[in-house]
Amino acid sequence: MTLHEAAERLGVHYMTAYRYVRQGQLNATRTSAGWRVSLNDLEQFSRPGVAATGEVPKGRTRRHAPWASRLEARLIAGDVEGAWSVIESAMAAGSTVDRVYTEYITEAMESIGARWAAGELAVADEHRATVVVQRLLGRLGPQLNRRGRSRGTVVVGSPSGEHHSIPSAVVADLVRAEGWSVIDLGSDCPASSFTQVVEETDAVAVLLSVSHEHSFPAAAEVTAEVQATHPHTLVITGGRASNTSERLAQ
Repeated sequence: MTLHEAAERLGVHYMTAYRYVRQGQLNATRTSAGWRVSLNDLEQFSRPGVAATGEVPKGRTRRHAPWASRLEARLIAGDVEGAWSVIESAMAAGSTVDRVYTEYITEAMESIGARWAAGELAVADEHRATVVVQRLLGRLGPQLNRRGRSRGTVVVGSPSGEHHSIPSAVVADLVRAEGWSVIDLGSDCPASSFTQVVEETDAVAVLLSVSHEHSFPAAAEVTAEVQATHPHTLVITGGRASNTSERLAQ
């Protein structure tokens, strides 16, 4: 059904229904003819405990609203402003920027990746979501900049074979928020590039983001090369492929 029809069924103005969509409260798909809402999504939105005013169910505070799932829906739709609206609502409800990074964005992207692997989403859906997240990080990043003297330089990136740049971008912003100067080399970076930047900046640490187990050998190569020329530089690898960050060398 159209969004106008959905608004009529909910008994609200069209712009109110539109706000639900942009904040991720009501799932909808954007087509050339406008927003479309499935009957199932409308019934789910209208179920007992979810008021048509958009309030969260009793027993759940706005701070603990399902922000990650709301954000996920906007990412898949490729809706930049809608995704930003979800984040703004989350922060207005008391969520911190680092929580937006470590919980909402991370959980949304992990879910999208899992759904893609299960065949529920197409490659285009995942890429569309990735582009939206990159734009969101561009808005959020400056809010994590910390004034004052730098604590030192840290190099962040992913080794050869890793094609996901968002994890290292998230780590880079969070480390920067702690007062460090950060150089993010992004994804699929050869070991020689890490050693070059460490040499140029006298970096105190290298943080490697690894999303797939098959990338661990490449991460080990980076560790070996950095340690061979700069034995006092800390090298840490972590990410989705490991349950916890693993120190490869000290």
